Amino acid sequence: MLKHILETVDYINQNIKNYKPEVGIILGTGLGGLVNEIKIEHSILYQSIPHFPVATVEGHQGRLIFGTLGGKKVVALQGRFHYYEGYKMDELTFPVRVLKFLGIKTLVLSNASGGVNPNFEVGDIMLITDHINLMPNPLIGKNDNELGPRFPDMSEAYDKRLIKEAAKIARHHNIKYQHGIYAGVSGPTFETPAEYRYIHRLGADAVGMSTIPEVIVARHMGLTCFAVSVISDLGIEGKIVEISHQEVIDAASFVEPKMTIIIKELLAFM
Repeated sequence: MLKHILETVDYINQNIKNYKPEVGIILGTGLGGLVNEIKIEHSILYQSIPHFPVATVEGHQGRLIFGTLGGKKVVALQGRFHYYEGYKMDELTFPVRVLKFLGIKTLVLSNASGGVNPNFEVGDIMLITDHINLMPNPLIGKNDNELGPRFPDMSEAYDKRLIKEAAKIARHHNIKYQHGIYAGVSGPTFETPAEYRYIHRLGADAVGMSTIPEVIVARHMGLTCFAVSVISDLGIEGKIVEISHQEVIDAASFVEPKMTIIIKELLAFM
């Protein structure tokens, strides 16, 4: 894997003239518009990058974008990759390893998720404080010590300092937010009512189909992580309705301006 990472990084650096990002951003379903706030210096299509996966899901554009946001040099993945697309875990998390070798120290992630906490409403922004992984672990297999330790610690997967600052920013702008635990499942089906109940009883506040593999790999390599969910639908008894992917995109897009404020000011804080 290291050989492929270095080949990919070399190709990217040739195309960005060794632009050195400080922060990586992974944009989830319906949240790709954050790139409109980035002062773009370079943009590369995924399909042109060696060894890079290609986004196949509606709402994921498929571009690697370099520029400045909140006074920081950033690299943003406009479109992420999912286990349900048929990628192996090491394939869908490969871009995170590339971002590390490009120079980032912090990874910011966003997603759209289904709320299972009865106190949540559609449109809430949830600052992720912890997670429950219900997917295969991306670190299964032979470990490369040059990438990270065999048994990485996950006692603080999400940086407490950044969570505290994000909450402060939200309060300052009168943006409603929640704290919560995110459960990651494989998808691509939305959950049944019984599965929603099960996930809530496990201790989760929201459920989605991404983010956790990327965070595990990021922490494996010593990156600081911050993640936020937009509650796009509810898996709460009495509030469960039939949901489509387009409705998830629409709900996330509606909240996007608020999330953009939080992330932009959080970057300025870093």
